[in-house]
Formats: sequence, structure tokens, C-alpha cells
Amino acid sequence: MRLLSSQQAPNFSLTDYQGNNINLQEYAGKKVLLSFFRGAACPFCNLRVNQLINRYDEFVISEIQVLIFFAATGEEIFQYAGQQQAPFSIIPDPQEDIYKKYGIESSHSGMFKAMIQPFKMMSMMSSGFFNLKSMRDKPLIPADFLINRDQTIHQAYYGKDFGDHLSIDRILEWAK
Repeated sequence: MRLLSSQQAPNFSLTDYQGNNINLQEYAGKKVLLSFFRGAACPFCNLRVNQLINRYDEFVISEIQVLIFFAATGEEIFQYAGQQQAPFSIIPDPQEDIYKKYGIESSHSGMFKAMIQPFKMMSMMSSGFFNLKSMRDKPLIPADFLINRDQTIHQAYYGKDFGDHLSIDRILEWAK
């Protein structure tokens, strides 16, 4: 079931892939970008992680905390997405417990929708993140949540394909 704007963001308490405890309630009083991805080998996901890393200074200036989830183990994150050494927390959720709380959806057509977009495919193929391991990952569709300082959801964005996220410019605009 999809979450809506103004709903309370479901709390979670997990350990990121580097062993740090992450509890959403500890981010009360701060703005949070919460992003959900497929498996840690997903090239579309790793391209987005790279975009977040490249613009991370803007998130810091805008006082937005970035937390991302992968439907993967900590070891898989370390092997793939973790190689980018993100300056924000990457949280494994291989059983998808938090994915279920946030209504993250699965769709086989999500891959095909991404594949028929030439620009998106060219970006992914030239990113250096392409690998065949991701073909075995669950067909989860990414989602982004902008969480207000009071821990209510400002915006819940459920993607339409494997590479569909809120634009970074839109996220930064929210912080103003």
C-alpha cells in the first residue's frame, strides 16, 4: 500500500552495511531523503547513487540527510554499490521488511519501460555499472520519500521504471 504526503514516515532501526546503527527517529528535526533501490548490482541504481554522491555537497548545504536502502545483503552492497564509497548511509534490507512498510512495488514491466528510453539506456550502459548479476535481482521499482523535520512525508514518489527517481533539483528545491 502506497504512502501519502502528510502521513507519518514509518520508523525503522537497522544497521547500515558499514555497521552503523540507523534509526529514523534519530533524524527528527532534520529533512531526510529516503531512497529505495533494487539489488546492489543494479546499474540504474548505481548510476543514481553516483549522482547522489556527485551532488552530495548540495545536500549538505541544504541540510538534507540522505539514507538509501538496497534489497540486498551488506556483503552485496560492499561488493557493488559500496565500492563508490558514498558519504551517506546505505542500508541493507534483504528481506524487504522496510520496503513493505513503505509500499515499495515490484514490476517486471519496469525493466522494459526503462529499456525503451534510449537516453536512460545510454547513460546506464556508459556509466561503467552494467553487469549481468542484476538481471537476477527482484524487479523492485525505486521510490523516493522526502521526509519533513516532524517526520511526516512531504512527498512520496513511486518510480515508473528501474531508473525513475525524483530529480535531484526537485529534492533540493524542497529544502529551500
